[in-house]
Amino acid sequence: MYYGYSTIWILIPAMIFAFYAQSRVKANYNKYAKVRNATGLTGADVAKEILRRNGLSHVQVVRGQGKLSDHYDPRSEAVTLSPHVFDQASISAASIAAHECGHAVQHSEGYAPLNIRSTIVPATNIATKLSPFLVLGGLLLASSGGLILLDLGIIAYIMITLFHVVTLPVEFNASHRAIEMLTDYGMVYEEDMVGTKKVLNAAALTYVAAMLSALLSVVRLIVLRNSRD
Repeated sequence: MYYGYSTIWILIPAMIFAFYAQSRVKANYNKYAKVRNATGLTGADVAKEILRRNGLSHVQVVRGQGKLSDHYDPRSEAVTLSPHVFDQASISAASIAAHECGHAVQHSEGYAPLNIRSTIVPATNIATKLSPFLVLGGLLLASSGGLILLDLGIIAYIMITLFHVVTLPVEFNASHRAIEMLTDYGMVYEEDMVGTKKVLNAAALTYVAAMLSALLSVVRLIVLRNSRD
């Protein structure tokens, strides 16, 4: 178990970056949630109009629950927006709504990274549930069985890392589409664009942080494994 604690420093950069990313998300979201967008459109209005213009009127726009719980579900073909995003006509609301609609457009176009991510979701979910037990068992068992469990833990974390790597182009592309659609459809004026980009760029940092955390977890487990070999 000592080795487990002695290698925790490997994760410190990811912890620091994750804290920074979350602080930027909260700061930018809260700041621009108080700034009314120039068009006066709520997040729900923005989402419905973007979907309509892309021939996706069948995609539902649903009022969800919880702050920053916004997401697009390709199975039910529904864009779920948190109450503040759904109801408010702020820069933050318009930006987030457009981003989630970006995923809906990706889905309709068969965007490859999104398809890959959807395909590996089941395996990633299993890996996420099993990985802590595999690693703990690998650290507790001193026999060759411990090494086998650590190897399986490494494989699980590699699967998780792959999911986060694939997620990056999906999220960055959705934000790029959001900015283009908001601009092309006249839903964001020049004075709103700075805030829009800040909100979306800050959100993107959280996905980079998740990928970095998963990658460094793999590195840490490899170090642990080699120290036990």
